[in-house]
Amino acid sequence: MKKFKIVPLSKEHAAKIRSTGKDEFGHPVIEQIATGSGSCRVSLKPFEKGIDKRLLISHSPFDIDNAYNQPGPVFINKEEVEEYADIHRFPPGIKANKKSFPLSLVGYNKDQMMVFTQLVGDDDVDELIPHIFENNAGIAYLHARNAQACCYICKIERV
Repeated sequence: MKKFKIVPLSKEHAAKIRSTGKDEFGHPVIEQIATGSGSCRVSLKPFEKGIDKRLLISHSPFDIDNAYNQPGPVFINKEEVEEYADIHRFPPGIKANKKSFPLSLVGYNKDQMMVFTQLVGDDDVDELIPHIFENNAGIAYLHARNAQACCYICKIERV
């Protein structure tokens, strides 16, 4: 039974950034060879250090401009990649590497106000997400973030 849906950055959004050389805030993109695992926010696959070329951009995962609107740095692959497709399970390359990707889940209501936060720790994120949605009716969606770097990874919606 499908209990949630992972929403990566869209392929179209990434294509616009690549073609213009600017992020949604008008900042020039920064191209670099991956120095860490990070993850592409389109494919949601970790980068290979020293091999993959990535683009550093500013991104806001929010629709409403308010106090919780947290734009921040994220990476996308320099080359066109497919959007993460196995949307009813958390990206396995991120889930499997708890050292590089310590996760926190942040819940927002329909007005984009933060109403929940939890560190994933040793829990199975694929089991934790439906548990959070089942026990917190006021959460409209979650953001997965790196708990150390605080950077946005992906949006998680109810199904």
